[in-house]
Amino acid sequence: MSSVLTMKPAAASPVGHVVEFADAPGGESRVVAHVERELPEGGAPAYLAARKSGVRSFVLWADGERRTRQATLVTASAADGVATYRVLGAQGELIGTLVREKALHGRGLRTRWTVAQTGCPEAVGFKGRIFWWYVWWLLFPVQVAIGVGSLLSGGGDVARGPRRVIWRAGREVPLEFFSDDDEVHVHAPWVDWRLAAALCALIRTFDGWLGTPWDDKRE
Repeated sequence: MSSVLTMKPAAASPVGHVVEFADAPGGESRVVAHVERELPEGGAPAYLAARKSGVRSFVLWADGERRTRQATLVTASAADGVATYRVLGAQGELIGTLVREKALHGRGLRTRWTVAQTGCPEAVGFKGRIFWWYVWWLLFPVQVAIGVGSLLSGGGDVARGPRRVIWRAGREVPLEFFSDDDEVHVHAPWVDWRLAAALCALIRTFDGWLGTPWDDKRE
């Protein structure tokens, strides 16, 4: 049985977004974390300047009133398209690390995501499947034409590149990201839900120019 984590705008909370948890796909969900950027000295302008190089920082609160931290994501390093993030527990203990290697900057043609949880196997996933990337690039001239038409007429919809990620740890598939609903599915019982929730929120900050990253607001 797989559990599902989904990030959504908060319906009624001073914190802008929440992560919902369901015990199974299609099951009833409940809010398990309230997600908020943690701004550095210099506020939003400093955060937005740093995020251009891959820097991210946010908190998973247990409640919308920000009384209790469940986890915090901080950037350990970010340079040349490769960023390493640490996910810390409420007491500052290390839950795990997330590494994003941007396509053509890391070790491959596709964006590579590595999830390493303390005391557990390392899982590696790649953004999109090679076949669908091949199809997408074949149709790229058509997408450009649609994009130009959209700008001129205000209509049309450009297809986004493949975004699904399947993480593998040996023969096991502990995690999957489904781009249709922006869901992280947790298949392995050993995966800490806080690490999976942080991963769900982190992926959404890299939505690209056709997406709507939740952490790029200017205030």
